[in-house]
Amino acid sequence: MPIKRGVSLYSFQNETFQGKMTLEDCIRTCAEMGANGIEVIGEQTFWGWPEVGVEDAAIENWHQLIAKYDCVPVAHDFMLDYKRYKGREMPFEEQVASVKKDIDFGARLGMKFIRALVSIAPEVLVAAAPHAEEKGIKILIEVHAPLHFDHPWIIRHAEAFEKSGSDALGFLPDMGMFLHAFPPVWKEKFLRIGVPKAIADYVEKAYADRVLSEYVILNVQQMGGTGPAIAMAETMRHNAAFEPKRMLDYMPRIHNIHGKFYEMTAGQKADEFVEPSIPYDAIIKVLQQGGYDGYICSEYEGNRWIEDAMEPDSVEQVRRQQVMLANLLGEPAPQLSAAA
Repeated sequence: MPIKRGVSLYSFQNETFQGKMTLEDCIRTCAEMGANGIEVIGEQTFWGWPEVGVEDAAIENWHQLIAKYDCVPVAHDFMLDYKRYKGREMPFEEQVASVKKDIDFGARLGMKFIRALVSIAPEVLVAAAPHAEEKGIKILIEVHAPLHFDHPWIIRHAEAFEKSGSDALGFLPDMGMFLHAFPPVWKEKFLRIGVPKAIADYVEKAYADRVLSEYVILNVQQMGGTGPAIAMAETMRHNAAFEPKRMLDYMPRIHNIHGKFYEMTAGQKADEFVEPSIPYDAIIKVLQQGGYDGYICSEYEGNRWIEDAMEPDSVEQVRRQQVMLANLLGEPAPQLSAAA
């Protein structure tokens, strides 16, 4: 089966928070783009989750909308509030119970996967795995920058998953870990908030040259940088150009992909839509080489970098990424209807 296109409704957080898009608007828009895989963050999409709970009527409405627009529930992204108690972590059994609660919620939504934050200990997920197996759900830990597939914490998860023998445990790579260039939209924001151009140019080039982050931070300090300039340099501590091919060793346990992007360039032709900082052409080739047949769900995070200067147009940004993905996958370019 070919790689499939989807969208995380996280991408539309500005529009949903401001009341500009309803859940139906979000799902319909995705369907019109040919991206019929729908991923959600429970707290964003369903009022009351997880503290209060979600009424059956809201769940029924979800299923009706999914059926109406011929979409597919892909993943519920859950949080584990293991630091909710001041001065101590949540007890182990309580953490496991919390994960099981999200497994049940994912099952109510018809999801095949639930996304676990990378900070969750592997022992917690292993303990919850039998319940996930019963519900027909896989728990996927998100491999997110600054972590990567060679990071000791991820290796620890991989070893725990294999030792457990459970097929209900896997990975969800976030494509932001393959940040091969400093995002232009980041640089523009830092320039707006006062970073001198000479320092911004230096950080951008240092990222391209793969200079160690600590050296860059020190050099920026010695260049007279303070405040925003130091913050710009420190982005290098949390982002790097890791190698997409490292996914191949983990492919049997990779079941969903976060198509992270910060900005899509405009264009008249399909091959002119590009994410300038993430090499999606190389990423798609690796996924195809590994036989990946799941969804790539668009995850737009450029909004936070432009809100000070303009109103984000998340729909247009997601549409552009879907045009790019369709082109790379050999599909017709999607178009939105005039009513969207």
